[in-house]
Amino acid sequence: MIPICLVTGFLGSGKTTFLKQIAARHADEKIVYLVNDFSPQDVDGALLEQVEDDVVTIPGGSIFCRCLVTQFLGRLRSIPERFGTDEQPVAGVVIEASGIADPAVIDEMLAETALDRVYEVATIVAIVDPASLPKLVTTLPTIAAQIRSAEIVLLNKVDRFDEAAVAAAEGIVREINPDAPIVRNVRCAAEVEIFAGGRVRALEGDYAPCADPNYARFSVGFERPVRLSALLDELSRARNDIYRAKGFVPTDGGIAYVDMSEAGLLAEAAPDATGETVLAIIARAKASHRVQELIGRLSATA
Repeated sequence: MIPICLVTGFLGSGKTTFLKQIAARHADEKIVYLVNDFSPQDVDGALLEQVEDDVVTIPGGSIFCRCLVTQFLGRLRSIPERFGTDEQPVAGVVIEASGIADPAVIDEMLAETALDRVYEVATIVAIVDPASLPKLVTTLPTIAAQIRSAEIVLLNKVDRFDEAAVAAAEGIVREINPDAPIVRNVRCAAEVEIFAGGRVRALEGDYAPCADPNYARFSVGFERPVRLSALLDELSRARNDIYRAKGFVPTDGGIAYVDMSEAGLLAEAAPDATGETVLAIIARAKASHRVQELIGRLSATA
């Protein structure tokens, strides 16, 4: 049986950073990373591919929704033969679920397709950001579902908040899942036994619908260099309408990686970036008209 470590967490919590940490610690092992990005652009997979070769990507939704489940299961079926050899079979699979995913259906999904004869879900890790958790947990049900499903919860980015904010986030986690240990950490640096096994309960849930009414997806392509400071100013002013914005944008100084979430706004040089220069945006559905106007202004920064 090939063990699976399922990594969940809301948009911008630090899932891809966690996968990079795992890849660095397990560089000598044949571990395959399956990255699911809610946005149509494969930003997280591109980031991980900068440090790891064995990456499979599924952008454009949640792997636990009916629209992508066939693609997801097909990828899982292909992994042992595609990446493993007789001398070095696949030692495990780490799945990064999209930030809006409810993972409760995964056990049923594997059982229905007989993939539970090939894989076992060894560990489910939920990554939590103290900034987004108290603001969104009561309005976005998937956040609580991710925590409820977890065997371990990583409370990430604790260096950015005072003790009261961190303790408040821990309290919310304990109310949702009193049995899961909570590990405070910075940049997902906590060492986790990713294939520990010994899960004490199976999950039960339903497939998600193809369209989640809470979210709207957009993308902005750039053919010419942008004025980065102007683009960041526009994003910052739209912070209340946007759950996450991320992607690679061209500037006069080269390609930059831009990332905005509840935790803040980041822009840094990305000299190793390849592929499209596109900014993916996941917004509150009710703010769609304002985000459409924002996209026009972002395009004007080029």
